[in-house]
Order: sequence, then structure tokens, then C-alpha cells
Amino acid sequence: MKRLIRWLLNHIPRRWLQRMASWAVPIVGLAYKGRGRECPVCGSHYRRFMPYGYVTSREDALCPHCLALERHRMIWLWLRECSTLLESRPRLLHIAPEVSLMRHFKRLYKGSENYITADLESPLADMHFDVQSIPMEDCSVDVIICNHLLEHVEDDRRAMRELHRILRPGGWGIVLVPEDRSRAETFEDDTITDPKERTRIFGQYDHRRIYGRDFDNRLREAGFRVERIAYKERLSKLQQQLYAIGNDDLVIIHKD
Repeated sequence: MKRLIRWLLNHIPRRWLQRMASWAVPIVGLAYKGRGRECPVCGSHYRRFMPYGYVTSREDALCPHCLALERHRMIWLWLRECSTLLESRPRLLHIAPEVSLMRHFKRLYKGSENYITADLESPLADMHFDVQSIPMEDCSVDVIICNHLLEHVEDDRRAMRELHRILRPGGWGIVLVPEDRSRAETFEDDTITDPKERTRIFGQYDHRRIYGRDFDNRLREAGFRVERIAYKERLSKLQQQLYAIGNDDLVIIHKD
């Protein structure tokens, strides 16, 4: 299973994976049914979650029902327990929308124009644009969710400035990237063009950088106040095992 998933991730275009996964993964997931894990996004129970990863497969990663990964389960738990977004329904821009979260947001915002999805090419998105040049007015959204996108972008600092421009004062967002916290500085090298070599070095064939501990400073340079939360530490040992949210921090941006 691990090898098959890795092969599909590295050889099938993302737009086709998005179309296939919604029906293929739940079928495979029938073999994982049980009670050892619970997805907080969809409420489904499994013995464990499915493996997932482009290079090294992570155990307990993918929910077979809603396709939520560790970071998506963490985000949903935080939104549910620590924010008012699910009740207040502010104007939300969801960039590179994850299917698991998007389904819930669309139901939550049904009939409202306050939920906007955007992607460069995904057929699931409402708007299509390059995050380095967002066709939206200044201070036009209340909340931004933008996860695992900036590592794909040519000029991530320009993209961060665009996110700051369109966020209203007092607004906030969740911006996550793959991080290697053992690195002091982000590593990027556009001279590495071979897809296999990029996968080996950056973790995925279409990644342009691997972020280090300077990620927060890059966000601050764009004008944001940054709040980093070790959310796993807020859960009990039982909850950590049940939800399998991984070890990543939650990075919240604020525009004062």
C-alpha cells in the first residue's frame, strides 16, 4: 500500500488525483475500519489511518473517508475548540483548498458568498490565480487559510505580501508549510531541476524550497504578527493517539 500511494503521488497529476481520490480512497479504506482512530473532521472511525507521503510514507496519516491529513485534523480541532469561525462565519479565503476542510466550509457557508476557494488550476476552486498576484482588493477578507502552498511558489515573499495586502486589519489566518526545524535558514536552489532530485532534496518534485526556523521571520517581514502553537501539547495522550494530528506546530498570522 505504501509503495502504491507513493507511486500515485509522484506520477499522477494533482488535478487528476483530486478527482480520483474522493471515490477510490474510501473504497480502500474499508480495510481500515475499526475503533482505534477518530477523524475529528468527519467523525469516522478506523483501526488506524492510511499511510501517505511522496518520499517516506507516514503511518497514521490519511483519513480514508474525508481525506484529511494530520495537519487538517489539527486545524479543524483548533478551529472548533479555539476560534469563533464556525459560528461567526467571517469572509474566508481558502487557498489551495483541501477537500476535507472545503466540504465542511461549503456546508457551513451554504448560500453565503463569504467563503471563497482559490487555486492556480484546481477544478474544485471558485477562483483561479497565482498567489503572487491576487486579483482581490486591499483589506477584502477576514480570514485566510493557506496551507502547503508557499513552498511551490517562485517568490514566496511576494506571495506573503499579497496575503497581507488583502487581509483586513484585525484579520487572521492559518499558514502552514513543510518545515525542517533543524535548519536555521530556508534552503532553496532553482538550479536543481531534475524532478527526482527535487523530490529527494525538497520532499516533493514540485517544491522549490524547504523551510527552516526563519519561516516566522519571513511572515513578519511581510507585516504579520506570528503566533506559533504546539497544538499537540494541548491534547491528552489519549487524544493525541486517537486523532493522530502529527507533530507540526500551528502557525497563526495576524494583521494588526
